[in-house]
Amino acid sequence: MDNAELGRRLKSARLAKKMTQSDVVGSFITRNMLSQIESGTATPSMKTLEYLSGVLELPLEKLLSESGGAENEQSSLATLRRAKQLLEEGSYEELLRIEENTGLIADELHALRSMAHLEIARSLAETEQTESMQTAVMHARYAAQEAGRGIYANKARAGEANQLIAQIAQILSDYYSSLAAGQS
Repeated sequence: MDNAELGRRLKSARLAKKMTQSDVVGSFITRNMLSQIESGTATPSMKTLEYLSGVLELPLEKLLSESGGAENEQSSLATLRRAKQLLEEGSYEELLRIEENTGLIADELHALRSMAHLEIARSLAETEQTESMQTAVMHARYAAQEAGRGIYANKARAGEANQLIAQIAQILSDYYSSLAAGQS
């Protein structure tokens, strides 16, 4: 479902309840954000959609299925649930293989992927094997990139990833320096 259709559905539900935008937003989102969502110029997160469906007393599944793209929306919700489950289970590599084409849960997936990449990087860094540490740097870079994307951008997680990269770089530098010193 595209943003414009979702916005039309939300606005229609709000008007049917004879609510103003200010009535709907409360302290959760701004009226300006709701206006952008209703006009189709902003993509709401799943958390925002859950909030709006609650305020409008419209089940999320119904809101999404009324848009004509019920299969895609149900698939997106299932994908998000699966991604969260994989993170909780520590199945980070499997989580990273999840693809989401609709964009509806893209922000959530960026956040979950950043967590998964960071956990993989930490695990690989603990081995202190050169090849594993180089792969850890790659995952830490991806963690920092994913942590900076979407509405759930997390500077602290990006900072953790960059700090891990610096620690690995120091360990590898010391290792290569010791090899060079041994060859002299």
